[in-house]
Amino acid sequence: MKSILYIILIALFLAPAPDLTDAAEAKPVVLFDQGHGQAFVIEESGDLQLSGLAGLFREAGFEVKAGRQSITPELLSGVDCLIISGPFRPFTNEEAGTIRNFIERGGCVSVMIHITHTVISLLNEFGVVSTNGPVNEVENVIGIERKDFTVNRLDPHPLTKGLSRFSVYGSWGLQPQSGTGKVIARTSSKSWIDLNRDGKLSPGDAAQEFGVVIAGSLGRGEFAVFGDDAIFQNRFLKDENLLLGKNLVKWMLEKSSGPLSI
Repeated sequence: MKSILYIILIALFLAPAPDLTDAAEAKPVVLFDQGHGQAFVIEESGDLQLSGLAGLFREAGFEVKAGRQSITPELLSGVDCLIISGPFRPFTNEEAGTIRNFIERGGCVSVMIHITHTVISLLNEFGVVSTNGPVNEVENVIGIERKDFTVNRLDPHPLTKGLSRFSVYGSWGLQPQSGTGKVIARTSSKSWIDLNRDGKLSPGDAAQEFGVVIAGSLGRGEFAVFGDDAIFQNRFLKDENLLLGKNLVKWMLEKSSGPLSI
């Protein structure tokens, strides 16, 4: 009996210690959806691509992945954060429900809109509605294009920390209809939507303040909706927009792995 116990002890002593390296070095994972007809992707370095934003995530310690298929629970397994930027193909109701469940379990999702009809099912899950046309601004216009303007009406939120303004280049107006979503960045009260498509502010056009960024929570997770996907494209990822991009990364990092500095 003693000899058997001695052999067991020797075996335990000689057995290699468990390798904790993988656990210690596990990185949070951000998935960029590229399975819905996206034209602007993380692998390309052109002006309108998203390689710069992906680089910010890598610099912060994320493992960056691209998803080129439908959104399923299997695809999101092991993912901490999901970026949906500029889809040209609509999400199904099933996909939208999967994304909602992902957030409710603690995931973090950011949606950047290029055209609205492709994300209606997602916005419905978030309790958010969008305008049926891009916003024209009167104040803080960049150049001569009324759809390019600076946003300086910001509410306190991790995404707006340290920011006094940022720029958009064709934003849809956003409004929370239900749930926890709140506008954290908005236009002036003089902005308007060209409802009759005549290219000018006319009687009957919608002239009011519009949200351009909404943030909220579902269950244990959080989401953010940006009315414009150009904000984080390489050409525009500079100055205040760069800070906004870093805030986005930091916000997602804190939600996935606790507060860390970047």
